[in-house]
Amino acid sequence: MPAPPIEINIGDVAQMRKPHPCGGDTWRVVRVGAEIGLRCLTCGRKVLLPRSTFERRMKRFVERAPTGAADHVPESDEV
Repeated sequence: MPAPPIEINIGDVAQMRKPHPCGGDTWRVVRVGAEIGLRCLTCGRKVLLPRSTFERRMKRFVERAPTGAADHVPESDEV
């Protein structure tokens, strides 16, 4: 039986097993779904990885965003 998927939220910062060609190994999650959108925190490059590949290549979470932070829509007086 396969392991359940890892909970990934927009804004999480993940350290990957191998460094990016720019030398950075930390990425911010910018999209969640069947594919995970990541932005390199060193050079700003954006990539899409299938969820299974992301889970396999991820070493650890450096920083976790609050759950549901992306779902919050500011009220007109909060802007």
